[in-house]
Amino acid sequence: MPVTPEQLTELIRRRRAVFPKSYNGKPIPKGIIEQVLENANWAPTHRLTEPWRFRVFTGEGKNRLGDYLSEYYKNNTPPDEFSEMKFNKAKENPQLSACVMAICMKRDPELRVPDWEELAAVACAVQNMWLTCTAYGIGSYWSTPKAALEGKEFLNLSEGERCLGLFYMGYHDLPDLPGKRTSIEEKTTWIFE
Repeated sequence: MPVTPEQLTELIRRRRAVFPKSYNGKPIPKGIIEQVLENANWAPTHRLTEPWRFRVFTGEGKNRLGDYLSEYYKNNTPPDEFSEMKFNKAKENPQLSACVMAICMKRDPELRVPDWEELAAVACAVQNMWLTCTAYGIGSYWSTPKAALEGKEFLNLSEGERCLGLFYMGYHDLPDLPGKRTSIEEKTTWIFE
């Protein structure tokens, strides 16, 4: 069944960042998580490099992730800048989520495309994930904590792979949230002959 332009527009405009503190604890079925990943896999990719890679944390894996994030924060924050609230948030956000994915990028070993194109492809994959979550009524949020960006060993990343952040997912009971965008006319220049 084809999607109408109106349905697509509605889905795009309903996408929001929904933070872990708003998740209600309902588990996400594995089949839906797999669908989110499969839709990510259909993002545009120059020269078919398909640079996106994911590490999926569910169950006990979320606790291990929370332990890693909070310990990293504690061990890499000067004592005069340490915040108990940030420490607790780093530890609890994975536990509040039904699923967390580390968003990773594996650079094309032949370097056939510029780095920014690989980053753009991964960002398109994340947009596909976000729209899929929106369609299923799942809240999601892309976060870029330093612990994740520097978590090569914890995430067991291979040569040429790097982490671009964490994608938190969870069902929520929030009403539809209003969108905030300035006018596209302020961001567009038409070029005429």
